Amino acid sequence: MPGGFCSGVAFDAVAAPQAVKALDTNVLARFFIDDNDDAQAAKQRPAAIEALSERSFVSVTVLLELEWVMRGFYELPTREISRVLRALASIEHVTLEDRDAVLVAIAALDGGIDFSDALHVARSSRASGFATFDRQLAKRAKGLALAPPVELLI
Repeated sequence: MPGGFCSGVAFDAVAAPQAVKALDTNVLARFFIDDNDDAQAAKQRPAAIEALSERSFVSVTVLLELEWVMRGFYELPTREISRVLRALASIEHVTLEDRDAVLVAIAALDGGIDFSDALHVARSSRASGFATFDRQLAKRAKGLALAPPVELLI
């Protein structure tokens, strides 16, 4: 059953709706990224701050998109992306879906593995292995001892 855990508050994404709002990528981007070139961002930022001041939920897919937006659109360096993701994970009233896997993926990002690849591997922890054709992923995952072991097919 998908779910996450943060500061003693369990959240089950499949159960009946709770008094918690799920946040979209754009809300998180407005909260964490100060985009001086976007007048719309300045107008939206107070609402993003308000949204993150309340109990909320962030899905894995939103985290993947947030990382992509920071890397691809804003061209932030990896260490800054990692800092943002860790800051989000540290907010006590924000529940991250599959939080443990997300934290593993952030650590792997720091170790040179693409965040999405690291999250794919980390979320496959119940499997005996992770098969890929990505040589760089296999090499770096072995160096970081990710579980499950990453197997290069060819």
